[in-house]
Amino acid sequence: MGEAMKKENNHLDSVRSIVLKESETLEGTCRKIEGYDFNKGVDYKELLKSMVSTGFQASNLGDAIQVVNEMIDWKLSDEPPTEDSSEEERDPKFRESVRCKVFLGFTSNLVSSGVRETIRYLVQHHMVDVVVTTAGGIEEDLIKCLAPTYKGDFYLPGAALRSKGLNRIGNLLVPNDNYCKFEDWIIPIFDKMLEEQSSKNVLWTPSKVISRLGKEINDESSYLYWAYKNNIPVFCPGLTDGSLGDMLYFHSFRNPGLVIDIVQDIRSMNGESVHAGLRKTGMIVLGGGLPKHHICNANMMRNGADYAVFINTAQEYDGSDSGARPDEAVSWGKIRGSAKTVKVHCDATIAFPFLVAGTFAGKRNALGETDLLLNKI
Repeated sequence: MGEAMKKENNHLDSVRSIVLKESETLEGTCRKIEGYDFNKGVDYKELLKSMVSTGFQASNLGDAIQVVNEMIDWKLSDEPPTEDSSEEERDPKFRESVRCKVFLGFTSNLVSSGVRETIRYLVQHHMVDVVVTTAGGIEEDLIKCLAPTYKGDFYLPGAALRSKGLNRIGNLLVPNDNYCKFEDWIIPIFDKMLEEQSSKNVLWTPSKVISRLGKEINDESSYLYWAYKNNIPVFCPGLTDGSLGDMLYFHSFRNPGLVIDIVQDIRSMNGESVHAGLRKTGMIVLGGGLPKHHICNANMMRNGADYAVFINTAQEYDGSDSGARPDEAVSWGKIRGSAKTVKVHCDATIAFPFLVAGTFAGKRNALGETDLLLNKI
């Protein structure tokens, strides 16, 4: 072999060693990427299990299912008693009964959509402990008990819809008549609340107003009805930012004087976190904005949540809290550094029903008893 050929071969070996650098082994340390095999038939339970090994956002959804299952499976008995534990705190039955406190947050568009029924299921069976939403997340639930929302199209022209008295939420349509029915229903309730404020010195807060509306609607399709029945607090510090605010505005002219105090509610909301005591806390947040931050901020009062699952399509690059990944909340002390967290970059109308199928609903169906899932103390 000539000298020139040897040099060329040496150069080739050098290039190959750079391009095809010897790999570290991933065997035993990383999950193998493998999707569901439909040759096995259509098995939805196995399909959900396969998400975690499918890659991209399917894997994030699979990870979210695992985190939520850990969240709802956790018991104080999983942890050893501390040296300063009381006699009660050392009791095995007591430790078995102490479960994670679950905060659920969502934006109003999800109640406008069919995700409302998934939320209602969770609240109906007391699978979550605290709910936070926007004004739309309250009023849309109530309005749907009075009249339906319809499927439209994202590209329907706004001017044409306006001329027909139709409002568009993405590809959903809500007739103006729905809001007229809402006004007819809610104004007399505000009248009663004002009377009770005067005659019984009732101090109304957003969560008390919401509970009263859940009682008054008296409709099992409503998640607010079930929140009232199961004594699950629903917080909404932005209660006036929607049709509810419009109704309060109209009422203030017709029958002025109704007062709603937000200060007592921030005490109550933060108290849900501070007084969780020995319980771990977990956050499941759909979308961003006010519900996401309100839950995170409350958990900061206890040095952070132990579990967090975010599902939204927002990005972090504009510095918004909506798009922030869980690690940003760790920097504020809203999520513990040791917490199990995941963000699923996906439309929650797609991801959340699958997540519930692989967690709360799947466990309830397997156990047959809701109270075996989340024992309350």
